[in-house]
Amino acid sequence: MAVIYAGISAILLFWHGAWQLVFDDAPLLGTNWSWVLGIVFLVLTVRAVLFPVYVKQIKAQRAMQALQPQIKALQEKHKDDRETLQKELVELYRAGQANPLMGCLPMLVQIPVFLGLFHVLRHLKPSMPEHMKTLYGWTVTQFDSASTATLFGAPVAASFRSGTQELALLGADGVTVRVVAAVLIVIMIATTYLSSRQMILRTGWAEDPQQKMMQRLMLYGIPLSLLVSGLIFPIGVIIYWVTTNLFSLGQQTWVLRKYPPPPVNGVAAPTTATDAVASPPPKVGAKPKKRR
Repeated sequence: MAVIYAGISAILLFWHGAWQLVFDDAPLLGTNWSWVLGIVFLVLTVRAVLFPVYVKQIKAQRAMQALQPQIKALQEKHKDDRETLQKELVELYRAGQANPLMGCLPMLVQIPVFLGLFHVLRHLKPSMPEHMKTLYGWTVTQFDSASTATLFGAPVAASFRSGTQELALLGADGVTVRVVAAVLIVIMIATTYLSSRQMILRTGWAEDPQQKMMQRLMLYGIPLSLLVSGLIFPIGVIIYWVTTNLFSLGQQTWVLRKYPPPPVNGVAAPTTATDAVASPPPKVGAKPKKRR
């Protein structure tokens, strides 16, 4: 993981250096824009690098969705013969150019990147020992500058639950920190919900009750859990999360137009996230509604 931490730090320091030429490190409107925009563009850089992997994941999911009727037919036909079923499925995947593993592989790539981003941003604390400040390619000057950077007067290293001692060390006002953190937490929860809602559009509502329950848990449970975890996230981490969500919303909007979900029982998939959530899957045998 040290290699990932060093890579993430290098990207953050690169973008900070670029924005430092524009804003310097002096605060403007109580914000050190060189560091805040450095975090934003760090996220954008990582997501841009992972974008081709994301597109491959979507293509794999669409191919698997298109094969679902044939997969169900084979499962019914060979329900008592697992060996024949596996052979038939392999042939079906090969003919349909589908790879079930591609749906999981991009996630496995993104997990260490997410952990790297999270670790580097949480590492930026003024109380960090001197020898820890120079890890991952940082200089002491860069570390001290980043750890005391602010967003509208609230240090990016502070969190909603920062105690009096930590706030005093950061030279921060508790009310300001909590107001800025609260606003960001609300935005984080809202954008996570919208991103999850669009995610459902990628595959549509599941017909299986248990899978549909999991979709609802992702849609409502994860955003609600951030109400708790957001209280302990440093503001810099919340900036990362909000930026990631906004990027995901734009990315998924493009993908849904470029690679729309296949029709379900002859009914075209919804083209907006609102339709995807508001409309349950059509019942088998139901006649498709005519479009005006």
